[in-house]
Amino acid sequence: MFKKVLLGLLILFVLIQFYRPKRNIAAQPQPEDITNAYAVPAQVNNILERSCYDCHSNNTHYPWYAEVQPVRWWLDDHVEEGKRELNFNAFKSYAPRRQYIKLEETIELVKEGEMPLSSYTLIHSDAKLNDAEKQTLYKWAQSIRDTMKATYPPDSLARKKRPQPAA
Repeated sequence: MFKKVLLGLLILFVLIQFYRPKRNIAAQPQPEDITNAYAVPAQVNNILERSCYDCHSNNTHYPWYAEVQPVRWWLDDHVEEGKRELNFNAFKSYAPRRQYIKLEETIELVKEGEMPLSSYTLIHSDAKLNDAEKQTLYKWAQSIRDTMKATYPPDSLARKKRPQPAA
């Protein structure tokens, strides 16, 4: 019985290797990219590409182990979730309020050490941010937020208040 279960699992493992989900690799330029909306200095762009873009853009650099299922499914799910939260290649398409809030969240998550994810930096140690890189990101994101504050009416950038439940 145990041998049959193992054989069944082995056959299942081999069969799932033939299912190949579409890769997160854009073939064409990204007109909605953040670089087409705001100035992104080379130093900031390097940080974003190294530490953020695998999960928060339309161009993921897949490691060798992404060829093995079910690891690839897990990675694809992770990338799709990251892109839903923030996609730097679609940033220009976001409403100003969303852009403003996403920049604020970026600052907070980097400050709190929640981004890049520790599960990502465990394997991609070059994605870890040192204090100087964090400061560079904070200043850049805050400068864009300051520009937005000067450009848009304050109520267009504020978070919408959620209705309070009746007591």
